[in-house]
Amino acid sequence: MAVPGPPDERAPALRSSDADRDRAVASLRDGASEGRLTFDELSHRVELAYAAATMVELDELLADLPAATTTAPKPVPRGKLRRWNVAIMGGCERRGRWRPSPHGVAVALMGEVKLDLRDASIGEDELVITAFALMGGVTIVVPEGVEVDLGGLAIMGANEHRPGKATVLPGTPIVRIRAFSLMGGTEVKVRGSSSRDARRAQLEGG
Repeated sequence: MAVPGPPDERAPALRSSDADRDRAVASLRDGASEGRLTFDELSHRVELAYAAATMVELDELLADLPAATTTAPKPVPRGKLRRWNVAIMGGCERRGRWRPSPHGVAVALMGEVKLDLRDASIGEDELVITAFALMGGVTIVVPEGVEVDLGGLAIMGANEHRPGKATVLPGTPIVRIRAFSLMGGTEVKVRGSSSRDARRAQLEGG
């Protein structure tokens, strides 16, 4: 009588469904709202989540995040609902790990304001930035795959946004920019990961 062999340890991984991918993206959004993921990390993982074919791939994207909870998010204090970034005949720059307020204001008066959102922690569905550039400039950097809505008015100046090559990823926050420029301009730049930029700069400098 033949003896049955050991069970096949190479069983195929369970395929993921659309609902599984949506749940994974929701968990990623929760992680970003808690400050565990940067804007760039969120957009990158959302892209991988929607491309995941198996549950193993989804689990890997969530492995360093706590299990999803049903607790309600903490309300944002009123004093932090609006943050001003002002440059008068000088410069104002925010980059690295920081948390933008849901409604930000950038004012450049014969100066320059630069807001780099790639490593920022964003927990809202949308981020609204009102930019005023008077004989100055406002530059806003967003990661690839993020939807940008740019509107406003430019007189003897320009408001410009050149979308990146990546398609807009569902599940990532929308960045809405209202730009008002007089003899100045507001520019939205799409860039890849800031960590990759740093490594590239080190190689070029070495």
